[in-house]
Amino acid sequence: MALSRRTALKGILATSGAIALGTTVLPTAVMADWPQQAFAAKTVDDAIKALFESQDVEESQKITIDAPKIAENGAVVPIEIKADFSKVDSITIIGDKNPVPLIGKFNFFDNAEGYVKTRIKLGGTSNVIAVVKSEGKLYVARRAIKVTLGGCGG
Repeated sequence: MALSRRTALKGILATSGAIALGTTVLPTAVMADWPQQAFAAKTVDDAIKALFESQDVEESQKITIDAPKIAENGAVVPIEIKADFSKVDSITIIGDKNPVPLIGKFNFFDNAEGYVKTRIKLGGTSNVIAVVKSEGKLYVARRAIKVTLGGCGG
């Protein structure tokens, strides 16, 4: 029995639909274990406590935050964080004036370099705070970023 063009097209469409559904469902499964209490926190201290069960942080010169001093568009602020520790467990980014201060947390495996480069959203002029967990201790660095209205620089 010969395969008709219509039957072949139905098979192709069904297969591509199943593949699309599978790739759509996968990120949802990965995101299932997100820190709900940390995202519900309204202050920096509450977010840190929800993530790490401690608020004991130490200022560190080993953390550098590379970001613009003035961001013309708070919706897209490029940021680069480097942590110069022998072992970095995680880097957490917090915006202290955001309605939801926790921006993101990045976990690292044993031999990974403590480095994150991303774009973040800031609701207005605020401090960006990088919290680095290294060998059970919490270290922190801050960087002030001014967000302008309409990109006018003022």
